[in-house]
Amino acid sequence: MTKAWYSRILTSSLVWLVLIAFIASPVWGQEKETYQIGILADLISPESEFILTQMETEIQAVVGEDAIIEFPTSSMLVNNLDEAQAERNYQALLENDTDIILAFGPLNSKIISAQESFEKPTILFGAINLDLIAIAESEQTSGIDNFNYLVTSGSYTEDLETFQSIYSYDYVGILVAGGLETVLDLESVFSRVASEVGIAYTLIPYTDPSSIEPHLDTIDAVYLAEGFFLGPGDIEALAQQLIEWRLPSFTSTFREDVEAGLLATNQSDDNLAIFFRRIALNVESVVNGTNLGDLPISLETSPTLTINFNTAERVGVPIKYSSVATTEYVGNFENVMSEKTYSLVDLMEAVVERNLLLELSEKEVNLTEQDVKLARSNYLPDASASATGSYVDEETAELSNGQNPEYSTSGNITVSQTVFSEAANANIDIQESLLNAEKANYSATELDLILNASMLYFNTLIVKANLQIRSENLSVTRENLQIAEQNFEAGQSGRADILRFNSEMAQNMQALIEAVNQLEQAFHSINELLNYPVDREIDVEEAAIGEGVFEGYSYEFIQQFVDDPNVRKNFVDFLVLEAQRNAPELASIEYSLEATDRTILLNGSRRFLPTVALQAQYNRTFDQWGVGVPPPEFFLRDNFSVGVNVSVPIFNRNQNSINRQSAIIQREQLKLNEENTNRTIERDVRDIVLDLVNQIASIELSAVSEESARESLDLIRTAYSSGSATLVQVLDAQNNLVQAQLARANASYNYLLTSLILERYIGYYFLLHTEEENTTFQDRFFDYMTTLE
Repeated sequence: MTKAWYSRILTSSLVWLVLIAFIASPVWGQEKETYQIGILADLISPESEFILTQMETEIQAVVGEDAIIEFPTSSMLVNNLDEAQAERNYQALLENDTDIILAFGPLNSKIISAQESFEKPTILFGAINLDLIAIAESEQTSGIDNFNYLVTSGSYTEDLETFQSIYSYDYVGILVAGGLETVLDLESVFSRVASEVGIAYTLIPYTDPSSIEPHLDTIDAVYLAEGFFLGPGDIEALAQQLIEWRLPSFTSTFREDVEAGLLATNQSDDNLAIFFRRIALNVESVVNGTNLGDLPISLETSPTLTINFNTAERVGVPIKYSSVATTEYVGNFENVMSEKTYSLVDLMEAVVERNLLLELSEKEVNLTEQDVKLARSNYLPDASASATGSYVDEETAELSNGQNPEYSTSGNITVSQTVFSEAANANIDIQESLLNAEKANYSATELDLILNASMLYFNTLIVKANLQIRSENLSVTRENLQIAEQNFEAGQSGRADILRFNSEMAQNMQALIEAVNQLEQAFHSINELLNYPVDREIDVEEAAIGEGVFEGYSYEFIQQFVDDPNVRKNFVDFLVLEAQRNAPELASIEYSLEATDRTILLNGSRRFLPTVALQAQYNRTFDQWGVGVPPPEFFLRDNFSVGVNVSVPIFNRNQNSINRQSAIIQREQLKLNEENTNRTIERDVRDIVLDLVNQIASIELSAVSEESARESLDLIRTAYSSGSATLVQVLDAQNNLVQAQLARANASYNYLLTSLILERYIGYYFLLHTEEENTTFQDRFFDYMTTLE
């Protein structure tokens, strides 16, 4: 490269810089003009102040490049529904330095609309819909210099018809702010609307939520026609009051009021943003010299039915699956009608008290206890009494020489007592061992059922999380569909994108419906396990590591050693020993071995031990008469006998040897079963610890995955809105987020469930033991570690 080449480059650059400076110099020298905006309001509340602040921010953001926008506090005037004050406020803004007037509220609407001309640019909004003003289809602007008003596409009629579609009501109470009915002719408006919808109504002016209570016993539904000046606390109080009266409600206000407890609304959150943007654009038009009389007056908004899932359950409004396509649901999907909300410990304790399978196992123990009692009864005395009446023919009686009189009655009592019997002793020992084995089987069944209850508990939480995620995903798909429609209208994409998002929304709705039914099935399974009616209304509490019932227990203790490779092997070895020590399956085998060994001993050398028994009998002749009765001096009325019975078995058809060999084979079977059970326990413990390691990693990684997936979706949706990303990229990012959300929601639940499976294997549930007992468990591990040093 030559010096001349560098010179040409430099000269060219200087020329361009001079040219740009020349072109831009008028702009640099021009100062932005300042516009002061005055606001007229009927009433003011914390809620309306917040909304006005949002509107001011939007106006400054839109107009900021063209002018300086100011909102003097002295030009923020409120009339408090005083018509004379409203007139004075308007005149005050005409007389001060206000450049643009923004007026909202029904009373200001009345005052502003009565003006024949407008000295200053005036925008009226916030109190006009299609029910309050008749507009010809050809009427697109106000046609009045310096004046524009915004008419929303929504209407009371549309709201009440939508309300009727989700709940069939007959007599609705329509709530309006007290004093509003004197400003506007609302009776004629709602009379016409009610006639069109086919309902009866009563207009209820309110000052606060408690002021409506006298009217609630005569109506079967409530419509909040105007609630702009109600704060969040007022809305919550109103919603709670209507829920207590089990009255379905519908509001003309926004989604956040439904989230606060009202049943439904037709207003989308996007509508408020659209509203602010239109006002800001109108202000920008004034700044740029456009006459407000030439600007459009219609404000098209898209109605979106939003229903509070929890409120619907509380007031008895059924959720119709047919409405899922056009409805958004808010709420936490808790069963608000629940008779009982179970924590994990509640469920563990309940299954021990009420499960039929465990009750059946308990009956098996009871039966075995009866076998023990029966075996021990061989050492109880055996007593019997009998009475006899006899008749002998006269000839025989006469020839018997007084031994067999013609008529006689007699009785006897016999008592026998076993003193020693090796068979009886062996039977007692065997039955006691079998009883202990049955108790061990009961313990195993109890541990299994507690684990089953825990699995149902966490499965229910997983299903609830899935339901929440599916609901949110459906909302995201709706928003994506709106973006696709906007792109189509702007020519940035084809109709295929809209059709594809419609298809995706249908699939999302199907997934949501399935999730709702899966939650019901999960509740059914819990009720069945607890031996309650399957359709009983229940719910389960949320669970998290280190919180609630899991706070203060030994899960962090386990995680600490499982997550550390340096001590994991020793810790797992300790857990294997604990599992083998506590395992009821091994205890049952051990008791069965005791019974078998006793059988072998009985049929071995001890079979020659004698059986010793005592026996006594008392006889009494009550009476004798007829032929052959002996003389009184020879009549022996009473006699008794006492004896000892000793028997020694010598040869029993070789049955003792056969029984002994059978018992030996049974013992070998039990030993093989014991060895196999030990190995199974060891494998289960070691495998589940590896699963815990996986779950620990999953908790951390799933959080990173979800955060990245959410950020990725936001970026791709923004790019799609501007036409620089494809539909496929949006769908991939959205599905990736759903999977990441499910993985993160399930990670903690799966970790806790895996911990409980480990506890089942070691035969020790931390949640069902005291803190002292859990500390003792930990101390055993530290003692074990000491022995390895």
